[in-house]
Amino acid sequence: MEFADVVRRRRMVRDYDPDRPVPPEVLERLLEHAIRAPSAGFSQGWAFLVLESAEERSRFWTATTGDGPRDPWLVRMSRAPLLVVPLSSKAAYLDRYAEPDKGWTDRDEARWPVPYWDVDTGMAALLMLLTAVDEGLGACFFGVPAERVDAFRAAFGVPDTHRPVGCVSVGYPGAADRRSPSLRRGRRSVEEVVHRGRW
Repeated sequence: MEFADVVRRRRMVRDYDPDRPVPPEVLERLLEHAIRAPSAGFSQGWAFLVLESAEERSRFWTATTGDGPRDPWLVRMSRAPLLVVPLSSKAAYLDRYAEPDKGWTDRDEARWPVPYWDVDTGMAALLMLLTAVDEGLGACFFGVPAERVDAFRAAFGVPDTHRPVGCVSVGYPGAADRRSPSLRRGRRSVEEVVHRGRW
């Protein structure tokens, strides 16, 4: 598929065929492409928790949503045969920029105008989304609710050094997949969002 087609076709898929697993070689390509994302100072402060088994996925949904009744969105999303949780490590960046070639002598977080550990991990997630499209699969990036992060950590033994920046669900689109009602708002044009030379 041409790159321009991959970009045009990329959308968030919210329902999956539970009977069609993601082929192992596709999972490997998703992960290999993710680690090609840019990272400040080549810090590469990311990690990826891969959840493939029904038990692992069920544990994820229980940890991140609780045991209450499931709404239709959750029912459709929970059919995804693969979940990949991209995690960022702030310490990896603070340590890297305290090395001699970077010119800083300490790990002062105040020097960072934005949390590049999260930005770079988000870019890795985007590469997974694009790879899924190129492989003929659907994918969706969604957040882990802040109040459920501790339960997520406990369920999977994730250390405090790593923070989930979200989750990527992957699989073949299901019969109930439909476009988000949010899309009715329309995509903003280049002219609306680009400021050339001055705001």
